[in-house]
Amino acid sequence: MSDAFDERRRGLEEEYFHRKNQEAIEKLREKMKVSAEAKAAGTSLMKCPRCDNALKEHKIDEVSVDTCKQCGGIWLDSSELERLVNHEGEGFFGRLWSAFVDKSSNAE
Repeated sequence: MSDAFDERRRGLEEEYFHRKNQEAIEKLREKMKVSAEAKAAGTSLMKCPRCDNALKEHKIDEVSVDTCKQCGGIWLDSSELERLVNHEGEGFFGRLWSAFVDKSSNAE
């Protein structure tokens, strides 16, 4: 008798988690759709960390840079500064990056 209850409970549990997985997949698909639409429009889904305004995406040397029209902030994603520095060479950002890298390697 308890085997039948255990099987029923396992079946309900599997059904529950299957439904939850399907809901999560649908939410991710919706987010991906919104993200693709925003990218096509040239806007970013991210909000400005400083003033919470919408960010606009710009390309600089094939690197996407997010800017805020309200506060003038410029925001870079992971490794974007390094890619800009590599394009620039020995300009201001290159010297700044070299100084930062030198200090961090000396600390180790």
